[in-house]
Amino acid sequence: MNEDPTRTDLQAPGANGALADRPRPARKRIELPEPGAAQDTRPGWRALVGAYVSLTKPRIVELLLITTVPAMLVAARIEYDALPSLTAVLATLLGGALAAGSANAINCYIDRDIDQLMRRTSRRPLAKHQIPPRNALIFGLVIGAIAVLGMGLLVNWLAAALTFGAIVYYDVVYTIWLKRTTPYNTVWGGACGAAPVLIGWAAVTGHMSWMAWVLFAVVFLWQPPHFYVLAMKFKDDYAAAGIPMLPVVAPAKRVAVESVVYGWAMLAVSVVPMLLQPGTTWLYGIVAVVTGGLFVWECHKLLGRVNRGEDPKPMRLFHWSTSYLTLLFLALAVDSFLM
Repeated sequence: MNEDPTRTDLQAPGANGALADRPRPARKRIELPEPGAAQDTRPGWRALVGAYVSLTKPRIVELLLITTVPAMLVAARIEYDALPSLTAVLATLLGGALAAGSANAINCYIDRDIDQLMRRTSRRPLAKHQIPPRNALIFGLVIGAIAVLGMGLLVNWLAAALTFGAIVYYDVVYTIWLKRTTPYNTVWGGACGAAPVLIGWAAVTGHMSWMAWVLFAVVFLWQPPHFYVLAMKFKDDYAAAGIPMLPVVAPAKRVAVESVVYGWAMLAVSVVPMLLQPGTTWLYGIVAVVTGGLFVWECHKLLGRVNRGEDPKPMRLFHWSTSYLTLLFLALAVDSFLM
């Protein structure tokens, strides 16, 4: 009898039926849910807390607060030749963080439809359905109310009014209107991003001054190049979501040229305090010229790569722009102790 050499049936007869008599291992029983039984898909409390924190966009909050404390230090030194009280600084930082978190959470609620269409934002809590939209909106409104009321009671009502105005401007003027209707949404939306400078100044002095508006202008002019290059990187995302960012609707050369123009304007305004404020020391002036010069140089390098038809490498300018703002306002803070 010829046996099939490829046969692998363990029940095939063998010597003394050894294989046939070998016991099979017990199989692990898999419990299946009863038909129609509800399954608990709710995230654990840690994941839920993390989702609510993510709604506030902590990295953006951190960047906004970088400009607040130096503005407070300079305001106190110029107006009173003293340092601001620790209570005022902490109250302003806490209020500012809550206000920025509020604006960002409401922004996530408004933009939840387009966030699902963009790779860069598709992991946000509402895009992933981790939090009900209504809960996110309530969360944003509550922490915003706490921020404004806390500013008014613990700091002053001018700072509270500016805080309220920044939240409304970001969520209503920018997110609902400008962002979806004009390629210059980044330019005009920059007002809310520069607001922390004014809030910090008002928290110390209770009024505005020309120096506060100069610092506001530096941040305002810094924002277009900063966000233009980010939009260049994620141009396809914005196009898929129907957002008319300048890099989506205009040639790359125009985006690069405008970045150069805003970069030079930012550099020019950043040296104004050194020229008109007698108490400003050499430290701020050197940092403003060197870091601002490098910022403008990166803008020109972006333009050069675009003109040569090369990869524009927009994230190089993006990352340097963040470092620039941090270094400039850090120098401003240190400078306030040297005045």
